[in-house]
Amino acid sequence: MSEASQNPKPANKVHQLGDYELKRELGQGGMGKVFLARQISLDRLVAIKTLSRELAKKEGFVTRFEREAKAMARVDHPNVVKIYTVDAYQGIHFAAIEYIDGQSIQKWLDEQGRFSIGDALHVAIVCAEALRHAHLENMIHRDIKPDNILVTKKGVVKVADFGLAKAMDDDVSMTQSGTGLGTPLYMAPEQARNAKHVDSRVDIYALGVTLYHMLTGKLPYSGKTTLEVVMAKEKGTYASARSVRPEIPEKLDLILDKMMARDPAHRHKSCEEVLKDLTGLGLHSETLSFMNSADLAPGARLAGNLVGSVTQNGRRNATAAPTFGNDAASGSTRIWFVQFEDAKGHTLVEKHSTGRILKMLAAGQLTAKARVKASADGTYYPLAQFPEFAKAVEDSLARRTAAIRKEDMKNLYSRVDRDQKMFYLKRKIKDYFRNVVGVVSLVALLAILGLLGWLGLEYGKSLPEKAAQLIGFGQQQAAEQPLPGAVQTSEGGGLIPSGTAREK
Repeated sequence: MSEASQNPKPANKVHQLGDYELKRELGQGGMGKVFLARQISLDRLVAIKTLSRELAKKEGFVTRFEREAKAMARVDHPNVVKIYTVDAYQGIHFAAIEYIDGQSIQKWLDEQGRFSIGDALHVAIVCAEALRHAHLENMIHRDIKPDNILVTKKGVVKVADFGLAKAMDDDVSMTQSGTGLGTPLYMAPEQARNAKHVDSRVDIYALGVTLYHMLTGKLPYSGKTTLEVVMAKEKGTYASARSVRPEIPEKLDLILDKMMARDPAHRHKSCEEVLKDLTGLGLHSETLSFMNSADLAPGARLAGNLVGSVTQNGRRNATAAPTFGNDAASGSTRIWFVQFEDAKGHTLVEKHSTGRILKMLAAGQLTAKARVKASADGTYYPLAQFPEFAKAVEDSLARRTAAIRKEDMKNLYSRVDRDQKMFYLKRKIKDYFRNVVGVVSLVALLAILGLLGWLGLEYGKSLPEKAAQLIGFGQQQAAEQPLPGAVQTSEGGGLIPSGTAREK
């Protein structure tokens, strides 16, 4: 046997799949590897998602792979990662997908801990719009989470990995046990119980958990095992986002509770309702503040027609589209560096537009103590010194003063109520002790009377004799009694000792 036969060289790796030239491996997917490739005919970069040879040999996996690719193709939206083709080359089944030259929301969270309220709402609104489009196509995602939400280098948010998606009206009998369940930390309770029979509300639940994570930097449910997480979700109790981060508005906290309701019947019925609630807050950022504003693409801005009304055929009604998050409507798109303190007293610096700062002042997220500067190398000055914010700061102070007065009156009423309750409590305690003393006194009196009765029964017979002795009656009787051995004579009544002869 030759040396070459004893040490065989590894088989040559595949460098091209049809029209696609493989550049490098990007990672490992649920069904196979993902590569960066160049589409030769159109000279563009794409991501190639392959089906492993092992899975390709199993019954039904190729059919499922192609079915999922077709499902992705049905969701044609600017904020959804596109699929270009699904094909096979020399026994390798693959799908060509839009390449995103950025990173996931999960990686941004790993870097920043949590997002500003405006940025978190920006991402949630874009995802809700993308999911609404998918739901109109009778498609649900089933695996919404920060890892599956990508942000391009130009700030465009895109929902990725519709690989777990299924058509609401398709036969899902090919779904294998344990496959397609999504991520336990984000998935809805009913999805954990039965992944085959779910509807679009599981996406609303998962988006709610994702928004909670972006706002607080934490997950509402956790556990050492998947079972512990699922059981915690079945109980449906978690720390409210507002208790974790007090500056979160109460209305947003209530929206989160509704999105993450344990019972699907208590959630929003559609992403249309979610969009209405989230955009109605008016707190979302026009663009992501952690992205370089100079490199942002037009699609990175929340345009006014993003959440316009949708007709039954899925087309937007442009005339009914509301405008929101547009600083042009607020007066300016100028970007400022804002320095302020959060609820825990930590000093934060964030970049916000003029309109965004005005909204934060109106919502109470910023106070008159906040300081801003127009450039990175500038000097911070109080908000009130800038004409753009002077009126908003004045209104904020007026609201604050009114709130303090209201709080003072509330405290006054609380103090009066507390004093009244204390008065009644003291009187109740006094009456209680008075009753206790009365009972103790009665018991003591009864004990004394009982003692006297016992003494009377025990010594009652000898008392008369002892009394007579005390007054001398007993001594007189003793004197009259004859002495032992003496005899009384007839004459004179004298006594003669016994045994003495009488004289005759």
